Amino acid sequence: RCLSDWSSDVCSSDLSGMTVRNIRAHRARGLLPAPEVRERIGYYGPEHLARLRLIARMQGDGFNLRAIERLLDAGNARPEQLLSLTDAINTPYESEQATIFTAGELQRRFGEHADAKTLARAVQLGLLIALGDGRYEAPVPALIDAAEEVVKRGVSLRHALTAIAKVREQCRTVAREFVRLFLEDVWKPFAQDGYPEDRWAEVTESIDRLRPLSSTALLAAYQLTMSSEVEAAFGRELERLSKQPPRKK
Repeated sequence: RCLSDWSSDVCSSDLSGMTVRNIRAHRARGLLPAPEVRERIGYYGPEHLARLRLIARMQGDGFNLRAIERLLDAGNARPEQLLSLTDAINTPYESEQATIFTAGELQRRFGEHADAKTLARAVQLGLLIALGDGRYEAPVPALIDAAEEVVKRGVSLRHALTAIAKVREQCRTVAREFVRLFLEDVWKPFAQDGYPEDRWAEVTESIDRLRPLSSTALLAAYQLTMSSEVEAAFGRELERLSKQPPRKK
Protein backbone atom coordinates (compact mmCIF):
# COMPACT_ATOMS: atom_id res chain seq x y z
CA ARG A 1 0.00 0.00 0.00
CA CYS A 2 2.86 2.36 0.78
CA LEU A 3 4.18 1.91 -2.76
CA SER A 4 0.98 2.90 -4.51
CA ASP A 5 -0.49 5.44 -2.13
CA TRP A 6 0.90 8.35 -0.16
CA SER A 7 3.05 7.38 2.78
CA SER A 8 4.52 9.08 5.82
CA ASP A 9 8.14 9.93 6.67
CA VAL A 10 8.48 6.69 8.62
CA CYS A 11 7.04 4.51 5.87
CA SER A 12 9.26 6.18 3.24
CA SER A 13 12.24 5.57 5.50
CA ASP A 14 11.40 1.87 5.78
CA LEU A 15 10.92 1.43 2.02
CA SER A 16 13.92 3.47 0.91
CA GLY A 17 16.33 2.23 3.56
CA MET A 18 17.16 5.82 4.57
CA THR A 19 16.71 7.40 7.97
CA VAL A 20 14.01 10.00 8.48
CA ARG A 21 16.81 12.49 9.19
CA ASN A 22 18.45 11.82 5.79
CA ILE A 23 15.13 12.10 3.99
CA ARG A 24 14.52 15.51 5.54
CA ALA A 25 18.09 16.58 4.74
CA HIS A 26 17.61 15.64 1.06
CA ARG A 27 14.35 17.55 1.02
CA ALA A 28 16.04 20.62 2.52
CA ARG A 29 18.78 20.39 -0.12
CA GLY A 30 16.21 20.30 -2.92
CA LEU A 31 16.89 16.71 -3.95
CA LEU A 32 13.38 15.72 -2.93
CA PRO A 33 10.17 17.63 -3.75
CA ALA A 34 8.12 18.79 -0.81
CA PRO A 35 5.66 16.18 0.45
CA GLU A 36 1.94 16.64 0.61
CA VAL A 37 1.19 17.91 4.10
CA ARG A 38 -1.96 16.78 5.83
CA GLU A 39 -2.62 17.53 9.47
CA ARG A 40 1.04 18.49 9.99
CA ILE A 41 2.29 15.15 8.59
CA GLY A 42 4.33 14.94 5.38
CA TYR A 43 3.26 12.24 2.93
CA TYR A 44 5.45 10.91 0.12
CA GLY A 45 4.39 9.19 -3.09
CA PRO A 46 5.98 6.74 -5.56
CA GLU A 47 8.03 9.46 -7.28
CA HIS A 48 9.57 10.51 -3.96
CA LEU A 49 10.42 6.87 -3.22
CA ALA A 50 12.03 6.44 -6.66
CA ARG A 51 14.14 9.54 -6.01
CA LEU A 52 15.25 8.27 -2.62
CA ARG A 53 16.23 4.92 -4.05
CA LEU A 54 18.09 6.61 -6.91
CA ILE A 55 19.96 8.86 -4.46
CA ALA A 56 20.96 5.85 -2.34
CA ARG A 57 22.02 3.87 -5.43
CA MET A 58 24.15 6.69 -6.84
CA GLN A 59 25.77 7.41 -3.47
CA GLY A 60 26.66 3.74 -3.32
CA ASP A 61 28.25 4.10 -6.76
CA GLY A 62 30.43 6.96 -5.53
CA PHE A 63 28.48 10.01 -6.74
CA ASN A 64 28.39 12.96 -4.38
CA LEU A 65 25.19 14.85 -3.60
CA ARG A 66 26.11 17.77 -5.86
CA ALA A 67 26.45 15.48 -8.89
CA ILE A 68 23.16 13.75 -8.03
CA GLU A 69 21.48 17.14 -7.68
CA ARG A 70 22.69 18.19 -11.13
CA LEU A 71 21.43 14.95 -12.63
CA LEU A 72 17.98 15.31 -11.08
CA ASP A 73 17.78 19.01 -11.96
CA ALA A 74 18.62 18.31 -15.61
CA GLY A 75 15.14 16.85 -16.03
CA ASN A 76 16.21 14.51 -18.85
CA ALA A 77 14.57 11.51 -17.23
CA ARG A 78 12.20 10.54 -14.47
CA PRO A 79 13.76 8.96 -11.38
CA GLU A 80 12.24 5.56 -12.20
CA GLN A 81 13.82 5.70 -15.67
CA LEU A 82 17.21 6.49 -14.17
CA LEU A 83 16.72 3.64 -11.70
CA SER A 84 16.05 1.23 -14.57
CA LEU A 85 19.17 2.50 -16.31
CA THR A 86 21.36 2.03 -13.23
CA ASP A 87 19.87 -1.45 -12.77
CA ALA A 88 20.90 -2.35 -16.33
CA ILE A 89 24.40 -0.97 -15.74
CA ASN A 90 24.99 -2.48 -12.30
CA THR A 91 23.33 -5.88 -12.57
CA PRO A 92 26.11 -8.49 -12.47
CA TYR A 93 26.34 -10.61 -15.61
CA GLU A 94 27.89 -13.60 -13.87
CA SER A 95 25.33 -16.36 -13.48
CA GLU A 96 27.46 -18.38 -11.05
CA GLN A 97 27.32 -18.14 -7.29
CA ALA A 98 30.63 -17.22 -5.68
CA THR A 99 32.32 -20.03 -3.74
CA ILE A 100 34.45 -19.78 -0.61
CA PHE A 101 37.62 -21.87 -0.42
CA THR A 102 40.15 -22.29 2.35
CA ALA A 103 43.84 -22.30 1.52
CA GLY A 104 43.84 -25.98 2.46
CA GLU A 105 41.07 -26.78 -0.02
CA LEU A 106 42.94 -24.99 -2.80
CA GLN A 107 46.12 -26.85 -1.94
CA ARG A 108 44.26 -30.15 -2.08
CA ARG A 109 42.97 -29.25 -5.53
CA PHE A 110 46.23 -27.89 -6.93
CA GLY A 111 48.84 -29.57 -4.76
CA GLU A 112 52.19 -27.86 -4.32
CA HIS A 113 51.28 -25.40 -7.10
CA ALA A 114 48.99 -23.50 -4.69
CA ASP A 115 51.74 -21.84 -2.66
CA ALA A 116 51.38 -18.41 -1.07
CA LYS A 117 52.98 -16.60 -4.03
CA THR A 118 50.71 -18.26 -6.59
CA LEU A 119 47.59 -17.60 -4.53
CA ALA A 120 48.62 -13.95 -4.25
CA ARG A 121 48.93 -13.86 -8.05
CA ALA A 122 45.43 -15.34 -8.38
CA VAL A 123 44.14 -12.59 -6.07
CA GLN A 124 45.91 -9.94 -8.16
CA LEU A 125 44.18 -11.26 -11.28
CA GLY A 126 40.77 -11.21 -9.61
CA LEU A 127 40.33 -14.97 -9.75
CA LEU A 128 40.27 -15.04 -5.96
CA ILE A 129 39.38 -12.48 -3.31
CA ALA A 130 41.32 -12.80 -0.06
CA LEU A 131 38.91 -12.78 2.88
CA GLY A 132 41.49 -13.25 5.63
CA ASP A 133 42.08 -16.19 7.95
CA GLY A 134 43.22 -18.31 5.00
CA ARG A 135 39.87 -18.03 3.21
CA TYR A 136 39.34 -17.00 -0.42
CA GLU A 137 36.26 -16.20 -2.45
CA ALA A 138 36.12 -17.31 -6.10
CA PRO A 139 33.71 -14.90 -7.88
CA VAL A 140 33.58 -17.23 -10.91
CA PRO A 141 34.20 -20.81 -9.67
CA ALA A 142 34.24 -22.12 -13.26
CA LEU A 143 37.64 -20.45 -13.72
CA ILE A 144 38.99 -22.38 -10.73
CA ASP A 145 37.56 -25.61 -12.19
CA ALA A 146 39.16 -24.83 -15.56
CA ALA A 147 42.50 -24.08 -13.93
CA GLU A 148 42.36 -27.37 -12.03
CA GLU A 149 41.65 -29.28 -15.25
CA VAL A 150 44.53 -27.55 -17.03
CA VAL A 151 46.91 -28.41 -14.20
CA LYS A 152 45.78 -32.05 -14.33
CA ARG A 153 46.71 -32.04 -18.02
CA GLY A 154 50.30 -31.19 -17.15
CA VAL A 155 50.33 -27.38 -17.35
CA SER A 156 51.81 -25.62 -14.34
CA LEU A 157 49.45 -23.38 -12.38
CA ARG A 158 51.93 -20.52 -12.75
CA HIS A 159 51.81 -20.79 -16.55
CA ALA A 160 48.02 -21.12 -16.47
CA LEU A 161 47.75 -17.90 -14.47
CA THR A 162 50.07 -16.13 -16.92
CA ALA A 163 47.80 -17.22 -19.76
CA ILE A 164 44.71 -16.04 -17.86
CA ALA A 165 46.34 -12.65 -17.27
CA LYS A 166 46.94 -12.25 -21.01
CA VAL A 167 43.40 -13.40 -21.81
CA ARG A 168 41.91 -10.94 -19.32
CA GLU A 169 43.85 -8.09 -20.90
CA GLN A 170 42.55 -9.08 -24.33
CA CYS A 171 39.03 -9.39 -22.89
CA ARG A 172 39.33 -5.87 -21.50
CA THR A 173 40.14 -4.61 -24.99
CA VAL A 174 37.18 -6.50 -26.48
CA ALA A 175 34.82 -5.27 -23.75
CA ARG A 176 35.86 -1.66 -24.29
CA GLU A 177 35.22 -2.06 -28.01
CA PHE A 178 31.68 -3.34 -27.43
CA VAL A 179 30.98 -0.58 -24.90
CA ARG A 180 32.32 2.01 -27.35
CA LEU A 181 30.06 0.53 -30.05
CA PHE A 182 26.94 0.96 -27.91
CA LEU A 183 27.99 4.42 -26.71
CA GLU A 184 28.58 5.66 -30.24
CA ASP A 185 25.60 4.05 -31.95
CA VAL A 186 22.96 3.86 -29.21
CA TRP A 187 23.59 6.21 -26.29
CA LYS A 188 25.09 9.28 -28.01
CA PRO A 189 22.34 9.55 -30.68
CA PHE A 190 19.80 9.21 -27.87
CA ALA A 191 21.52 12.00 -25.92
CA GLN A 192 21.83 14.20 -29.01
CA ASP A 193 18.09 13.86 -29.59
CA GLY A 194 17.43 15.17 -26.10
CA TYR A 195 16.70 11.85 -24.35
CA PRO A 196 13.24 11.32 -25.91
CA GLU A 197 10.70 9.97 -23.45
CA ASP A 198 9.54 7.18 -25.75
CA ARG A 199 13.07 5.77 -26.24
CA TRP A 200 14.19 5.34 -22.62
CA ALA A 201 12.92 1.77 -22.36
CA GLU A 202 14.52 0.81 -25.69
CA VAL A 203 17.91 2.27 -24.78
CA THR A 204 17.85 0.72 -21.30
CA GLU A 205 17.05 -2.68 -22.79
CA SER A 206 19.91 -2.28 -25.29
CA ILE A 207 22.36 -1.62 -22.47
CA ASP A 208 20.95 -4.56 -20.49
CA ARG A 209 21.52 -6.83 -23.50
CA LEU A 210 25.05 -5.54 -24.13
CA ARG A 211 26.81 -8.15 -21.99
CA PRO A 212 25.05 -11.33 -23.20
CA LEU A 213 25.22 -10.20 -26.85
CA SER A 214 28.92 -9.38 -26.61
CA SER A 215 29.58 -12.73 -24.88
CA THR A 216 27.83 -14.64 -27.67
CA ALA A 217 29.77 -12.79 -30.34
CA LEU A 218 33.06 -13.22 -28.48
CA LEU A 219 32.54 -16.97 -27.97
CA ALA A 220 31.65 -17.53 -31.62
CA ALA A 221 34.68 -15.55 -32.82
CA TYR A 222 36.92 -17.36 -30.33
CA GLN A 223 35.75 -20.78 -31.49
CA LEU A 224 36.62 -19.89 -35.08
CA THR A 225 40.00 -18.49 -34.08
CA MET A 226 40.84 -21.39 -31.74
CA SER A 227 40.05 -23.96 -34.42
CA SER A 228 42.37 -22.32 -36.93
CA GLU A 229 45.13 -21.85 -34.33
CA VAL A 230 44.98 -25.51 -33.21
CA GLU A 231 45.02 -26.73 -36.80
CA ALA A 232 47.97 -24.49 -37.69
CA ALA A 233 50.03 -25.24 -34.56
CA PHE A 234 49.60 -28.99 -34.53
CA GLY A 235 49.81 -29.14 -38.31
CA ARG A 236 53.32 -27.71 -37.97
CA GLU A 237 54.13 -30.24 -35.25
CA LEU A 238 52.91 -33.14 -37.41
CA GLU A 239 54.94 -31.84 -40.33
CA ARG A 240 58.03 -31.62 -38.12
CA LEU A 241 57.37 -35.12 -36.83
CA SER A 242 57.04 -36.50 -40.36
CA LYS A 243 60.50 -35.20 -41.24
CA GLN A 244 62.24 -36.92 -38.37
CA PRO A 245 64.16 -40.10 -39.22
CA PRO A 246 62.46 -43.31 -38.08
CA ARG A 247 63.55 -44.76 -34.74
CA LYS A 248 65.85 -47.73 -34.83
CA LYS A 249 64.25 -50.90 -33.60
